[in-house]
Amino acid sequence: MPRAALLSIHARVEGTKPSTWEDPSLVQLWGPRHHAYVIAAQDVAVFTLGRLPDGGGALRIAEDLASRLHRHLRGARMAHSDAGRAIEGHPNRLRYAAPTGTVLIRWDGARQPTIWTVPRPKVDPRDARLELARRYLHLFGPTTAEAFAEWAGISPQGGVAAFNALRRSLTPVRTPIGESWILASDEPTLRAASGRAASARLLPSGDTYFLLQGRDRELLVPNALFRRALWTSRVWPGAVLVDGEIVGTWRRALGAVTIQKWRRLPRAARDAVEMEAATLPLPDLQRGAVVVRWDD
Repeated sequence: MPRAALLSIHARVEGTKPSTWEDPSLVQLWGPRHHAYVIAAQDVAVFTLGRLPDGGGALRIAEDLASRLHRHLRGARMAHSDAGRAIEGHPNRLRYAAPTGTVLIRWDGARQPTIWTVPRPKVDPRDARLELARRYLHLFGPTTAEAFAEWAGISPQGGVAAFNALRRSLTPVRTPIGESWILASDEPTLRAASGRAASARLLPSGDTYFLLQGRDRELLVPNALFRRALWTSRVWPGAVLVDGEIVGTWRRALGAVTIQKWRRLPRAARDAVEMEAATLPLPDLQRGAVVVRWDD
């Protein structure tokens, strides 16, 4: 989501400001599993056409909705709810047009999104699907075709087909949870010694670092109790990262950040977390106005 995306960028890019999520190099769309995503503008084809249904009724619905939305808007921008009621009766149905690559949105996380249409990317959907699979393998590997399909919101058969098409560029690996795959080009990095990790980061709900599916989550958080605390059945909390390891969760209410740690942290680690919280580029607060509460 846009506000979470801002904090995700802040965790990785120095100098992030409250307005960074609206930089012209970024766009918003309904991405994997029809959730709102902020992505690089140059990657629209990957995150849309890469998820386009392979055929049948789902493809016809996507193409029909996109066509009718384009005719209705005629180059204008409109509230998502108004456009949805005008052409389909239920606004949420418009999300099914997103994989055509012709629908963009702007949403600040509070009011209804604004929606408009753009020209279809000139990319073969199959090429986009394979690039999406490469991205997933690079960021989440070791992983499986089934996990990729679940994350992307495509059919299991589509996930398997993508991995099969990439087979020559993949390397099979054995993990504590079973057989998986990585990109062959990533093997040297995975074998290399770890570099120095950031002292502390507050990753928002849904951050890519822990946006894992199924048993892949066990590779990041082996403890089942902690997994249930991080990947809840409702809105996920954020993840507290200290020296490259998730050590707890966090939530924010206005200027109060509450941290639930999973183990005892030394004073230096707690100071680093509090310093990170104070630098969060929150648009509704002045810098330094954040109060950290430790749920001990």
